[in-house]
Amino acid sequence: MNTTKYTSIFVLLSILLISCSGEVLPKPNGFLRLEYPEANYAKVQSDCPYTFQKNQIASIVPKQNCWINLDYPALNGTLHLSYISVDGNLDQLLADVQKLTYEHAVKADAIEPTVYENAAQNVYGMVYEVSGNAASQAQFYVTDSTKHFLTGSLYFNAKPNYDSIYPAVVYIKKDIRTLIESLQWKE
Repeated sequence: MNTTKYTSIFVLLSILLISCSGEVLPKPNGFLRLEYPEANYAKVQSDCPYTFQKNQIASIVPKQNCWINLDYPALNGTLHLSYISVDGNLDQLLADVQKLTYEHAVKADAIEPTVYENAAQNVYGMVYEVSGNAASQAQFYVTDSTKHFLTGSLYFNAKPNYDSIYPAVVYIKKDIRTLIESLQWKE
């Protein structure tokens, strides 16, 4: 009986020693490779008091009072655009945008404001790039300071995980830049 017990232990130890004799290699890091189509822009025409160029992969979902959503189904995100007429309320509009933007500071790692100015088109504004696990990754506003005010907010239809959505954020931020640079007010 003892020899059977010792034989079983010997066989088990032999198997363990033989199976562990190979060189152990760590698993290499893998990175998710996301490829998005090259941006192709076209001018948006509407009855609203502004025009801009949008990426063809984004679809327009009209809302009320010239508010629109640019949906990015392939990226699971939406750029919400809100238009408001300026009527002596510019200071309040600017305060509201800043308040909304900095409400994300609780979860954000950083909020980087960048001033935008295009005197030739009478377009002035600010773009806020939000990094970290905040609900919105980009906020902006543009105005002519007298009649028109347009604000935008980027949201994804997923729990915020900055590392996971970062490639989509970078892609849509280029679209935001194009939108702002191509914006024209209608008189």
